[in-house]
Amino acid sequence: MVTVRLKIAAVALGGASLVAGLAGCSADAATPAPSTAAATPSTASSAEPTTPLASGTAGAGAGVSAGTGGYKDGSYSASGSYNSPGGEESVTVKLTLQAGKVSAVTVVGNATDGNAVRYQKEFSEGISAKAVGMDIATLKVDKVAGSSLTSGGFNDAVEKIKAKANA
Repeated sequence: MVTVRLKIAAVALGGASLVAGLAGCSADAATPAPSTAAATPSTASSAEPTTPLASGTAGAGAGVSAGTGGYKDGSYSASGSYNSPGGEESVTVKLTLQAGKVSAVTVVGNATDGNAVRYQKEFSEGISAKAVGMDIATLKVDKVAGSSLTSGGFNDAVEKIKAKANA
């Protein structure tokens, strides 16, 4: 009689443990699952300085701050592309460099797909917190505000800006 009760208790405990364990593996309904599509950057557009900052000195190195790795202070803009489940999308990145660090950044989404529009908006709203204050030489983001694919377009544009600011 005691062994039957022990077996029933053991089975009940095992079942409860299984249910609790599986409940911990479930996805949060409020968080959309990330896409597994690869972000493939495009090199279709160029990075041009929009309003370079004036340097107070003339001669060799004018406009380049000390310790910047050769990046010129100024404001730059470039577009970057990436592939989403809805097709190719792009973003336009505008950033300002001071002493080799990002002092301001804005991202304008150019999406046509409904989901991409939403993710680009979320990315645009969260990118300043990740990028401002970062060294431009090492700036690369993976996921911002739940948006992982938009990062591919952002990183593509940043590489173009680095090339122009380092020229």
